[in-house]
Amino acid sequence: MFFARLTLYLQNKYTKMNDFTPWTLFTDVGIISLLLLLGKLIRVKLQIAQRYFIPPSLMAGFMGLAFGPGGLGWLPLSNNMGTYASILIAFIFGCLPFASSTKSRENGSRIKRMWIYSQTGMLWQWAFGALAGIGILSIFWPVAPYFGLSLPSGFCGGHGTAAAIGQAFSKMGGEEMMTLAMTCATVGILSSVFIGLAIIKWGTKKGYASFLTTFEDLPHELRTGLLPAEKRQSMGESSTSAISIDSLAFNIAIIAMVALGGYGISKGVSFFLPKLEMPVFSCAFVFGILMRYLFKKTGALHYTSPQIIGHLSGAFTDFLVAFGISAIKLSVVINYIVPLSILLVSGLILTLLYVLIVGRWLMKDDCWLEKALFTWGWFTGTVAMGIAMLRVADPEHKSHCMEDYALAYLFIAPVEISLITFAPVAFANGYGLHFGLLALIAGTCIMAYALKKRL
Repeated sequence: MFFARLTLYLQNKYTKMNDFTPWTLFTDVGIISLLLLLGKLIRVKLQIAQRYFIPPSLMAGFMGLAFGPGGLGWLPLSNNMGTYASILIAFIFGCLPFASSTKSRENGSRIKRMWIYSQTGMLWQWAFGALAGIGILSIFWPVAPYFGLSLPSGFCGGHGTAAAIGQAFSKMGGEEMMTLAMTCATVGILSSVFIGLAIIKWGTKKGYASFLTTFEDLPHELRTGLLPAEKRQSMGESSTSAISIDSLAFNIAIIAMVALGGYGISKGVSFFLPKLEMPVFSCAFVFGILMRYLFKKTGALHYTSPQIIGHLSGAFTDFLVAFGISAIKLSVVINYIVPLSILLVSGLILTLLYVLIVGRWLMKDDCWLEKALFTWGWFTGTVAMGIAMLRVADPEHKSHCMEDYALAYLFIAPVEISLITFAPVAFANGYGLHFGLLALIAGTCIMAYALKKRL
């Protein structure tokens, strides 16, 4: 009774029955921040949260879902959380051009195999989602043809891509897509951990693991996420004097400018070409590339901090995950529970078969289990979860998996951006089948190249 009265009071005072005000944003961010801190406390204190590498942002999202308006209604969160996720993804993609600074050169054949392995898996996952929604699920259940895209956008893309795809389809009348994609992303990140640990145990029993450690052997900071004083690192160098503008404010202003530029481009395209809806995050990424080029030509790039911007991207992602899961509408999940369950289970099985079978064949004896484990974490959860799983199997990075991935991703990123950008456009204009077939053919051609070259 107390929580119900408190919730009603705060909602009437700050949201006026879901009317947005600056205090609505203040309240939502404050509550989610509190939940993030509670999630961090749980990660530090409970070994089960440490053992399964559950991120505090994921726990914050579950608490927001359980105690927010979609659950018990104890927390006065507004109905704008899905919108926050859509805005945050524009900031995250705006960070990418300024946060990357890969310059090293590694073994070419290893990078090529990692590119083929990752790119083919990504394309086939998008093809499966697109074709399953059109050719199977929409035939037996009253779901939209684009229903299947919730799987790859949530799995391979994580909560960030789920927010982007959800936003794009919401503008086309598919409001349920945000919940479906976020649900897939949440199931995916849990699967990346629980099934990933099962893969580790299986690989150890079969003798496939090369550098396996145990959970008890992991450093304390990896289990709790708290760095001791001697292992703490700087978040980035200050490039501006605080007497003019704080360095953190300077880098935030750059990313906010890029995100706003992307929003302006998206609206401009919609004004001149009403049938072409360009996602804000894609436009922010393109605008960020242009601004980075301009900064480089003028010498201003020297004053940006890739480390600080990388941390900003991580912070935006933590809040996006928490807001995104909290915004899940359980009624939508229940309404689509049967086709969604079929899509998730079949997607998990096919992804597992791909990373293990193709990984063992393509990587041969070059630490294939460790690289398959990383790819599993990435293909079902996020790159961060892939790294967490890799750290258990390869604590000293002897497999060189991360180096290979970092360089291979330079070629994967444009394809991933294109898939996320044009999938909603293709389905909105009746070319969903063409999109799915194109992704399938492209992935197959890459794998055929690997077979021909006997990589």
